Amino acid sequence: MAILFLIVFIDLVGFGVIIPLLPFYGVHFGASAAEVTWMMACYSLAQFFFSPILGRVSDHVGRRPVLLVSLVASVLSYLWLGFADALWMLFAARLLGGAGAGNIAAAQAYITDVTPPESRAKAMGMIGAAFGLGFTIGPALGGLVAGSDPGAGGLSRPAFLAASLSALAFVIALMRLRESRPPQARGDAARPSRVKVARDILGRPVLRQLILLFFIGTSAFAAMETTYALWTNSAFGWGPKQVGLVFLYVGLVLVVVQGTLIGRLSRRFGEARLVAAGSALIALGLAGLPFALTLPRLMVVNTLLPLGMGLLNPSLTSLISKEAGADERGGVLGVSQSASSLARILGPAIAGPLFSAYGRDTPYYVAAAVMACVVGMALRLPRAEPSRSAATQSEPRTP
Repeated sequence: MAILFLIVFIDLVGFGVIIPLLPFYGVHFGASAAEVTWMMACYSLAQFFFSPILGRVSDHVGRRPVLLVSLVASVLSYLWLGFADALWMLFAARLLGGAGAGNIAAAQAYITDVTPPESRAKAMGMIGAAFGLGFTIGPALGGLVAGSDPGAGGLSRPAFLAASLSALAFVIALMRLRESRPPQARGDAARPSRVKVARDILGRPVLRQLILLFFIGTSAFAAMETTYALWTNSAFGWGPKQVGLVFLYVGLVLVVVQGTLIGRLSRRFGEARLVAAGSALIALGLAGLPFALTLPRLMVVNTLLPLGMGLLNPSLTSLISKEAGADERGGVLGVSQSASSLARILGPAIAGPLFSAYGRDTPYYVAAAVMACVVGMALRLPRAEPSRSAATQSEPRTP
């Protein structure tokens, strides 16, 4: 578990390094606000297709090989990004990177292999903390390397740095990561088609509701993520360096919530209540962003948003994993991540045109209204543990 945490952390630092750069680099190549958000969304388009595939493959061949191959794809995508000299290359590199990022389903399945159901929310929170740490260090580092001028931030240095970090994660995984799924389990794993897995999900009301919540909530949050740099540039004249420092703070909040609080909170209140609370905090943050025209107000908003996501995501993922059997968990988590990826396509695809056509604040009003609907849906989740718990399945322990 500690090795997986380290691998995810290092890889996410590399991912975070380029986040403050992408919107400004797209504008540097003449992209509109809509094209910038589509460029960022194409990463999720590839992830949408590859998450369930890699999740199912990890059920059959093991988690470790899938993680290794996906890290190689990340290295290649960052190298391509570093050498890009046209807008289409940015799109192509992001597509390749998104294909590699489909490994999140395998990483989550690895966690469920080595943790009992009652500890799963805490374990998912620890991986969430690795994401938070990656976004804490990565964007700040990328912003510092790129500089403050949004028109002249050099993409190549941060991209090559990201490639080096993903290469380091690959070496650690190759040398230290042990397979979590025993050979006999891999041999017995069924390989249902993507359509069959989707039909199975539609036949399970609780699982269907959880993944729908995941999809809608992620859509709203992604609409904010992909337009935030453009909004702060318009409102404050900020460049990559300042945006990177904001992500530093956001990452710190995520680390605190997911690394230290989520386990205790889930035991005390239950994951369903945390889903509702997290959704409400995100709705408040999105509604408040258009009015955050001073730094103190902006910091309040930048606290509410990661606090909400820190409660929402690991709680939903834990509930979804408990609805899946041990032999299908990779596939089911892959479908949930595919839904998240589809949401990260839809949210930016809507937010970019809204930003361009109706003003910089419109995407956040729309996203806040969507999150208000998510709160209502979350309040209807059953408070008891899901009846089809993974506790009834045979749970392999840490190898």
